[in-house]
Amino acid sequence: MARVTVEDCIDKVESPYELVLVAKERTTQLNSGVEPTVSIDNDKNTVISLREIANENVKVSDLKDSAVYKLRKHVEQVDDTSLEDEEVGDDFENLYKGEISKSGAPILPSKRARKIPEKIQVSKDDLAEISGGAQPEVNVETPETEATESEDVSLDQVTEAEEQVQDQSSEDTENNS
Repeated sequence: MARVTVEDCIDKVESPYELVLVAKERTTQLNSGVEPTVSIDNDKNTVISLREIANENVKVSDLKDSAVYKLRKHVEQVDDTSLEDEEVGDDFENLYKGEISKSGAPILPSKRARKIPEKIQVSKDDLAEISGGAQPEVNVETPETEATESEDVSLDQVTEAEEQVQDQSSEDTENNS
């Protein structure tokens, strides 16, 4: 087949600038793997695109629209998320419990979970059950009054009492030696 010239294609488009735009777009399509509508004949994709335009195998208006669409910086998008939000529902009201930080921003549950938990209170009965009776009896006294069996004891008090018992047992061991 004879070589394609710009004069063969110029009557298919409005201006030489549009021909460059359309030929470039079709060449890009061919480079991306679109099958050509004419025989390849060992030609490059730019020549194939010009041959397709000259034979009117491709619509110039479609190529022009495609090229212009790719050159846009801001592409309008359809906002379908508003319908999805209404269907799913916003759980913010259920999550937000009314706490506000010092800066005035609402405190969400993930921030509340980071707060330091309070000390765990353990009763003497629970301690005896956990230890299985292998530990010696520990008398823990609170500063105000003496502790009874039914009162709750904090872990700090238990730790102090255990340290006292260990100190006493180590002193007894040293005295016996």
